[in-house]
Amino acid sequence: MNSFTHPEFADHECVVFVNDKSAGLQAIIAVHNSQRGPAIGGCRMWPYENADAALTDVLRLSRGMTYKNALAGITSGGGKSVIIGDPRVNKTPALLRAMGAAIESLDGRYIVAEDSGTSPADMAVMAEVTSYVAGLESGSNSGDPSPSTALGVFLSIREAVSFQFGRSDLVGVRVHIQGLGKVGFELAKLLVHNRAIVVASDINENSCRLARDELSIQTVSSDELLTKNCDVFAPCALGGILNEWSIPTLNTAIIAGAANNQLLTHQDHERLRNAGILYCPDYLINAGGVIDVYQRRHGGTQADIDAGIAAIPARLKSVITEARARSISPEQVARERAEELIKVEARGSISIEAA
Repeated sequence: MNSFTHPEFADHECVVFVNDKSAGLQAIIAVHNSQRGPAIGGCRMWPYENADAALTDVLRLSRGMTYKNALAGITSGGGKSVIIGDPRVNKTPALLRAMGAAIESLDGRYIVAEDSGTSPADMAVMAEVTSYVAGLESGSNSGDPSPSTALGVFLSIREAVSFQFGRSDLVGVRVHIQGLGKVGFELAKLLVHNRAIVVASDINENSCRLARDELSIQTVSSDELLTKNCDVFAPCALGGILNEWSIPTLNTAIIAGAANNQLLTHQDHERLRNAGILYCPDYLINAGGVIDVYQRRHGGTQADIDAGIAAIPARLKSVITEARARSISPEQVARERAEELIKVEARGSISIEAA
């Protein structure tokens, strides 16, 4: 598929295809927008069905990072990378170094961090050949941004519950979590600690077993999770889960989760609004992880990270309040705000250059 004519191209600045046969690496690096600074975003490793599927994913993820970073107040643009392969089988130090070399060749235009299928340890291997890496282990910090992502989503769920139901706590609130990876599991812990009723699903039975044993929560199939009644549905797996087929089956009042690109198409936020479901835009509420790695890379303290994450629910409240007042979706408000922030940055850059 031609990148320029791809429906998700969305004026990307740079799309790089990487092929290193000796290392077994096939990857794509996408820089969507760098007007606010060098693009930062995770490197996902996934056994995509084909290269077209990988390209679609990286383009959608990259654009989402532009919006996420702008709304979070991070002076970075949006980018993302994907490695085609099964991380449990195909990941090797040689492959990771080859990926690091590809990132180095962009001369700082893209800064990589961990994502699904990669880890802080993988980032350390890439850092052997490139300095453009965020989320590295240092001192007492593991480099894993998952707890920060989960905290931002948890605070957003609490804010959405307050907005929708007028409640100040989560006691007895039914939350369905789809995906018990690092972020989903951390989110489940926070919710259980705050006495929410959590039901979860995951394609990995070991993750389900761990959740049952350690958190005493019920696990069900993904299909059952989607259709059973709950107050909050939290997608924390891969994207595209909210679409014209799944939305009519949902039985929830709020959607607030950590997964990127939860909407399959640009029409799905309207489908949710028409269904009377409050949708909390993913790139707005799951920014805790990128705030974490950005601040650590730039010498920020834990207090700086905490302050950035603490600002997420207030930003969500402002977005959903405006959406209700204008009778439009929160997704539309969040997107408008992100695009305006990018435009302001672009105007500032032009005036500086002209001077």
